[in-house]
Amino acid sequence: MTAPADMIDLAQRLIRCPSRAGIDDYGPVLGILEDWLAKRELPYRRLYGDTGGAVGLLVEVAGGRPGRWWALDACVDTAPYGDEAAWSFAPDSGEVVDGRLRGRGAADSKLAAAMFCGIAAELHGAADGLHGGLAVLLDADEHTGGFGGARAYLADPEAVLPAGVLIGYPGLDEVVVGGRGLWRATIAVHAASGHSGSRRTAPGAVSRAAHLVRLLEEAELAGGDGDFALHPKPTGPDGDFPLPPKLTVTSCHGGQGFSVVPDLCELGVDIRTTAAFDADAAEQLVRAAVGELDVRVPAPRPTTITPVAAWPPYRLVKDQQPAAALLDAAAREGLAVRPKIAGPSNIGNLLAGEGIPATAGFGVRYEGLHGVDEQAFLEDLPAVHAVYRRAVLSLLGSP
Repeated sequence: MTAPADMIDLAQRLIRCPSRAGIDDYGPVLGILEDWLAKRELPYRRLYGDTGGAVGLLVEVAGGRPGRWWALDACVDTAPYGDEAAWSFAPDSGEVVDGRLRGRGAADSKLAAAMFCGIAAELHGAADGLHGGLAVLLDADEHTGGFGGARAYLADPEAVLPAGVLIGYPGLDEVVVGGRGLWRATIAVHAASGHSGSRRTAPGAVSRAAHLVRLLEEAELAGGDGDFALHPKPTGPDGDFPLPPKLTVTSCHGGQGFSVVPDLCELGVDIRTTAAFDADAAEQLVRAAVGELDVRVPAPRPTTITPVAAWPPYRLVKDQQPAAALLDAAAREGLAVRPKIAGPSNIGNLLAGEGIPATAGFGVRYEGLHGVDEQAFLEDLPAVHAVYRRAVLSLLGSP
């Protein structure tokens, strides 16, 4: 069995190799993983995105008996460091202090990546007795929101699509078995330009955009009447979807200086969707608000909407794999773990669109995820490792 110390050592090396999404070259961090895998004679290959750049590694351990394939997934790219002066230690520290692994990616999700590599190494030596196979996806394009590694895996003609995926996000108390979907768009609000000191009274694009923001934020989202906030529906894999839809205006860009009436202002809109309020409903709501703006506050050009992304909400039903195996394994290891429907989206939403069930959000405890002083609690690693190992063996134990 791969010792936790070996996993921690690999995680430390990964943390000390910056792999910030959209900032750093992913080649070095993938090279560290490739060296580790090659020394243990594990089969792996790089995955490439649409532009030809490497977006991840895929490790495949084929069993000796027929059966379904399952996948472990962890990202090896990270969020940016933010204000480095606010950190009390170097963001690429990789040190272990007071039982905590320090540095960006310690929690999300380089420690999980190292643990999953360890599990693959353990099973590789006993693969003949396993049904189906185990894939380990090490995604280097997760924090961009593009999920390039996952997309490349699903599109790879040589890969066997998994029956389910276990995503190694951190958090010891919950297994995420679903999440809200999303619909995102940019909105271009137009107006006639001119001098801010002239006698014209027609509003500029920023003013029209502000009016649209009010219309959007005052719009009623079906199923979002406030009862959720006062009386939350039970989270878990049974019953109605437990979270309401949510609309957020996330960006506003327009104008320059002071003497010009702006003729363009662009808004970013993020709508979290549910089964009762899906992407079509979200788009219809935004189009209705835009139509109302153009009637109430006309301009020379109509407001335009450019959809950017849409993912469906998802939830696993009770006893659906791979959630059932993970929850059962946690219980057998003496951990009190509950299923949860998450507000944010995750790779599970992407997989759900392909008909592949996924769990997320079970791992070690942590602090500072995506913030300053990111740390992972290493005392949890033996139990978390044991849970995933038990769950995987359970899934690979039958056809």
